[in-house]
Amino acid sequence: MTEKIQYALAYALVQLMQWLPLSLAKQFSELAARALDLAIPKLRRAAETNLTFAMPDLTTDQRSKLINGTFRSVARTLLALARAPRITPANVNQLISYEGLEHYQAAKKSGKGVLVATAHLGNWELSAYTHALMTESMHVMVRPLDNPLIDALIEGRRALSGNHLIYKKDAARNVLKALRANSAVGILIDQNAFTTEGVFIDFFGKKASANSAFVKFAYHSGAKVIPGFAFWIEKTQRYLLRFYPEIPMTGDVAEDTQRIHTFLEQVIRQYPDQWMWIHRRWKTRPPGEPPIY
Repeated sequence: MTEKIQYALAYALVQLMQWLPLSLAKQFSELAARALDLAIPKLRRAAETNLTFAMPDLTTDQRSKLINGTFRSVARTLLALARAPRITPANVNQLISYEGLEHYQAAKKSGKGVLVATAHLGNWELSAYTHALMTESMHVMVRPLDNPLIDALIEGRRALSGNHLIYKKDAARNVLKALRANSAVGILIDQNAFTTEGVFIDFFGKKASANSAFVKFAYHSGAKVIPGFAFWIEKTQRYLLRFYPEIPMTGDVAEDTQRIHTFLEQVIRQYPDQWMWIHRRWKTRPPGEPPIY
């Protein structure tokens, strides 16, 4: 399929979800996520492998329910991204509320910037977008999509609330520049890293390679590190953007990277069906260990 055809399909999907009545748009986003599940079976296979590897005590039925939850979470993320132009300061509070904003505000008082440790947990697109509408804009590190046309479509929406995008290839200079200006920078920390980029940490009782750049940014800048995620709360049918207390840095790369991921694991265990289990998180193995995928 050519890039232009892929873009045409993505554009049509986004426009439909943006302009349909919300109830219909929700159904459409769920159909899109279901189509993704069926069209790319390797995603569900990766999730099955991850859950068998990381949470071996789960039954087959429990694994299936968690994976289905992951795809529902993907559907909600797609919906929020598509309807981003319709989210304004006047209506944002109908969609999301804060918990722990004081932790963010305390971190800003240091004057050295804030590193927000976030993940593909809950609605990572909505968290930064709505924070800009409710409090202030921030910088967000992104990796360009393979299709530049679709990438431009998505990035245009990400920036609508005033946020600034930092591309991974230019990350070091631009992240440190933003932190020196006492800005906040959100970085997704939960993806697999090559051995040249990270350190091995314990994650769900298994060795996982985690990128060490995040803690190094903290060392070079003196920025405060706080976790933040936007969780879907079924009872209220709204999101909750929760900031947690600062995670102090010791200056030891392995120890600090482990500390952050230990906290991330605790939060994922509270909202297991809202994490991106379809990502091959344990792809990079320690020397001598066989691949799991």
